[in-house]
Amino acid sequence: MTAVATTAAGRSGLLRRTLASRSGAVGAALVGVVVLGALAAVLGLLPDPLAQAPAERLSGPSAAHWFGTDQFGRDVFARSAAGAAASLQIAVVAVAIAAVAGTAAGVAAGFFRGWSDRSVLGVTNVLFAFPPLLLALALASAFTRTWLTVAIAIAIVYTPIFVRVARGPVLSLREADFVRATTVLGFSPLRTLTRHVLPNIAPIVIVQVTLSLSWAVLTEASLSFLGLGTPPPAPSLGAMVLEARVLVNIAWWTMAAPGAVIVALVVGLNLLGDGVRDAMDPRNGSGR
Repeated sequence: MTAVATTAAGRSGLLRRTLASRSGAVGAALVGVVVLGALAAVLGLLPDPLAQAPAERLSGPSAAHWFGTDQFGRDVFARSAAGAAASLQIAVVAVAIAAVAGTAAGVAAGFFRGWSDRSVLGVTNVLFAFPPLLLALALASAFTRTWLTVAIAIAIVYTPIFVRVARGPVLSLREADFVRATTVLGFSPLRTLTRHVLPNIAPIVIVQVTLSLSWAVLTEASLSFLGLGTPPPAPSLGAMVLEARVLVNIAWWTMAAPGAVIVALVVGLNLLGDGVRDAMDPRNGSGR
């Protein structure tokens, strides 16, 4: 019970310190607004994003349609919210896969060294040799297009980042006296990693997760803009921007709405990541 209470208090303290910073508070507000809209779309509290109403096509923002309608009379607000939900779903799954796989590989490479380090670094360097978007395009086009394959493609692109983020600190930690002492005491490598190494690199990984979420959202939007993201007919922010290119002169809201959601998510997640980083930085006296 005491351990659970301590963990809960630590999480509460981290949240409080994050929101105490200006960047963390602004980032949380931006992300919170988008997440609320996405939840409303998922729970069916908004109009059907696929429902067409030709009689109301290209109607401007109004009380009935907050962000107006597109060329088929579909509600742009509902479509933007549904697109945000799709982007967040893909981004969260992609970053979760990348964080788990990349952190595990980086920890193994840094702690055990030898052939495991050489193998992991070899694969990582090969992946880093490709521009991220180009690699994501190649991977996404190689598989049948579903939201999960798009998430996996993005995860592969960002896994090497977590390898680098985890490996560096582990190289230093394995030489620390308290880690060396576990070998003398006869601890198994698994016990040493789970009790002494992973807790010390967790703050770095958490910060990288928040930053990678913004990159994943932007990558998914870019893939959708190029026709390789969220498969139709599901709404996608990138695809909405693509469709709005020919309408922007007569119906500016068709591009402004999805563009604003993308900006809010990317900027909000970056600011939130900055807030988390500052909150966990011991040099600020708040990382305890």
